[in-house]
Amino acid sequence: MPRPRPLRDRPVARQVLVLQVGTVLLLVVVGILMASYDARRDSRSRATQRAVAVAQTVADSPAVREALRSADPTAELQPWAEEVRRDTDTDFVVVMGLDRTRYTHPDPTQIGRKFVGDLGDAPRGEVFTQQYTGTLGPSVRSVVPVEDGGEVVALVSVGITVSDIDRGLRRDVTIVVLCGLLVLLLGLTGAWLLGRRLHRVTHGMGEQELARMYEYYSAVLHSVREGLLLLDGSGRVQLANDEARRLLALPEDVVGRPVEDLGLAPGLVAAARGRTAESDDLYLAGERMLVVSAAPARWDGRDVGSVVTLRDHTELRSVTGELEVVRRLTESLRSQNHESANRLHTVVSLIEMGRPGDAVEFATSELQVAQLLTDQVVGAVEDPVLAALLLGKTAEGAERGIDLAISGTVPAGSSIPARDLVTVVGNLVDNAFDAVALVDPRRVAVAFEGDAGTLVVRVGDSGPGLDAEAAGRVLDRGWTTKAEPGTGRGLGLALVVQVARKHDGDVAVGRSGLGGAEFTVTLRTGTAP
Repeated sequence: MPRPRPLRDRPVARQVLVLQVGTVLLLVVVGILMASYDARRDSRSRATQRAVAVAQTVADSPAVREALRSADPTAELQPWAEEVRRDTDTDFVVVMGLDRTRYTHPDPTQIGRKFVGDLGDAPRGEVFTQQYTGTLGPSVRSVVPVEDGGEVVALVSVGITVSDIDRGLRRDVTIVVLCGLLVLLLGLTGAWLLGRRLHRVTHGMGEQELARMYEYYSAVLHSVREGLLLLDGSGRVQLANDEARRLLALPEDVVGRPVEDLGLAPGLVAAARGRTAESDDLYLAGERMLVVSAAPARWDGRDVGSVVTLRDHTELRSVTGELEVVRRLTESLRSQNHESANRLHTVVSLIEMGRPGDAVEFATSELQVAQLLTDQVVGAVEDPVLAALLLGKTAEGAERGIDLAISGTVPAGSSIPARDLVTVVGNLVDNAFDAVALVDPRRVAVAFEGDAGTLVVRVGDSGPGLDAEAAGRVLDRGWTTKAEPGTGRGLGLALVVQVARKHDGDVAVGRSGLGGAEFTVTLRTGTAP
């Protein structure tokens, strides 16, 4: 049998509900008691005031003074006093002489007997009130003097029994209790609704579970090497860990702001707001190439937002780009090796055929062409890595029937790293080769120009070019490979833009003199970090 959880680890919603119910119950009980006490005090006060008012009215009546002068005051006062008692809803109206002899009484057998109770200062012209147990039981009474010619000639006592007061009090208390029960019912209903909502929000967890979850999740989220963004259903950032803030250069007040207002790449924003899962897509954010995975977040079958993970892929992509250049160069060398073998077989065959002169002429002409091309490339580009890249691209272009023309020179003493030059030239030439693959003639031109402080690289082609919409989007920050599936152009251009920004330069798209598109990359030497 499972052991029950200790009280402190019970669901927070249940603890809050118990606390609210107890608080509401206590407030209602205390309110009822205080209201009952106040009603009791007010009922006694109202009864006393009513007794005084009735007694003063009777004492001031000329009929009372006239009856007192008669030989038998009771005969005139008794019927009148009973009528006043019934009309004012009091329990007794007693008119008495200064010697306490009663002239009137609700019980006729008490007429002529002595008044029971204190008179206070009433014989001296003052109003006196008290609670006293008389012939009719406990009562709240008042004694008022009857004055005639400035002298006190009699007294009037009016009383209301405590039992009668208590009957009225019970009615008042019943109303108070009913109102209190209604308030209690409303309070319990509100507490139950609030507890139910709190139970749903906290998923039935206790305060220790919530505390552990917060502490552990906070520690994990801020220590992982991956960036993490949590967005709600309306696209507002609800959580951004330290790595996400670093990779995306997010402001301090990012929480609660729409993701569209953070200046992120359009593709990255679209991925974050997407309704379908995306895994390991590449996006450009500032100077970083990020691997982004996004997935909708659901709870109990409802969409609560999305989860976006980020990984810095900048250095790895740069190395991958260099490896791709080496791979392409290797393939080019392999094809040249195959071509060289064919040419060697041709020379050998000419010699075996007894035609050594033709063999020498064929071999020297091929060597002369290759040497002229090598001299042209090396003369234009002193950097051996970039020169090797261009020679490989020339050989690749020859295999694909593409004429690659190289002009201009890289300024001497340029401080731009060879890795960056390979990234720019390699990706632009690859894009140009893809652009002219289906046209005729197939021509690509690479031009270098600049001085000691600036290097400009232009790559144009004879392809179909870019329309206005494509030209406006091709360099958008974060334009991914999915913009044109299978071409890889979005990623290559993103790397080119990254290198240009790294060297405080820019990339421009225009129309080439060959009829297609032309990309112009401007790099400032000596500005890279």
